[in-house]
Amino acid sequence: MRRSVIRRKLGRVDRAIDKAIAAAQIPGAVVLARMPREGELLEHASVRGLAVVRPERLPMTRETIFDLASLTKPIATATAVLWLAHDGALGLDDPVSKFLPAFSERDKDGVTLRHLLTHSSGLKPWRAFHELLLERERKTGERWLGTPAARELVIDRVVRSGLVHEPGAAAVYGDLDFIALGAVVEAVSHQTLDAFCRERIFRPLGMGDTFFVPLGEGAGAPEPLRRRMAATENCPWRERVLWGEVHDPNAWAMGGVAGHAGLFASADDVMRFAQVVLDVWHGRSDALPAELLREFTRRQGLPQGSDWALGWDTPTQGTSSSGQHFSPSSVGHLGFTGTSLWIDLEREAVVVMLTNRVHQVAKRSRFELRPVVHDLVREAFDAE
Repeated sequence: MRRSVIRRKLGRVDRAIDKAIAAAQIPGAVVLARMPREGELLEHASVRGLAVVRPERLPMTRETIFDLASLTKPIATATAVLWLAHDGALGLDDPVSKFLPAFSERDKDGVTLRHLLTHSSGLKPWRAFHELLLERERKTGERWLGTPAARELVIDRVVRSGLVHEPGAAAVYGDLDFIALGAVVEAVSHQTLDAFCRERIFRPLGMGDTFFVPLGEGAGAPEPLRRRMAATENCPWRERVLWGEVHDPNAWAMGGVAGHAGLFASADDVMRFAQVVLDVWHGRSDALPAELLREFTRRQGLPQGSDWALGWDTPTQGTSSSGQHFSPSSVGHLGFTGTSLWIDLEREAVVVMLTNRVHQVAKRSRFELRPVVHDLVREAFDAE
């Protein structure tokens, strides 16, 4: 009887997604959910709508690969820092200038890696570096966007920029902290960020559909792979529908590989990563360093009252995208393209929600689906 009630309640998840598609909030979605209960594993999958609307219509599948946007921050960059801390190559309270000497300019010696990971460094949250590079292209007639020189310029501008508040005085979510962290990973490991993540995270964890898409001389992923990917925005300054190349403008300007955005993955790979986090946190696996993982998933209190862990968000009472039912000991993150991951560390509940909400959708479309879906999943799994 209980299983039939759960199945019936989970049907509300599909209906909520279909309603959002009908209202043109999203073209499609893949939602995977999992939670153990009374000795059995409850699971749900919703695969709805279209992965590509233009230039052709392709259906969403469970194997569709999404531009994860800012899910890059916890899955790739923060986990890379975790491994380097485990290796003894860096400490979380080391000054950033220890690894990027130019970072010491403009009174930033007090900024630590922990500040970057909690968005409390004092760096500006965002700057339109792609516009700076576009202007250079117009003036010089030379290609800048997506080149190694552009990547170096963006990192240099971040590293040498000033602070808008004292380190630890406020937590203001943004991208520049993680652009700097990506540069730290590369400086310490002597590898590109994508190569380090592939060797230390994705390959060992069996995440075969998780990768960055370096732009190189081309405009994105090769054709067979591209047809497995969800498209994103019809971009006015790139003058095309983005399909198989990163949406984030600064990550694109940096050549597709950056600490704040650029990662692509399937829903099953994101779920696989989440399950590893749970297994390590509960002592069932050593796939990641357990003590450090617990530190990375703990609220840091920088400043006091901040909800940020290290690279991870935690639920904000009453306003969280996780909805109403994820416990305070949960971690998660969102991506601008319409992606999210929430993990309840205590209840071992996971919801992976990947959508292509910026593809052929009105700019002012309201996107309020994430907490709705999270609540519907949890209410179904908790049904009597």
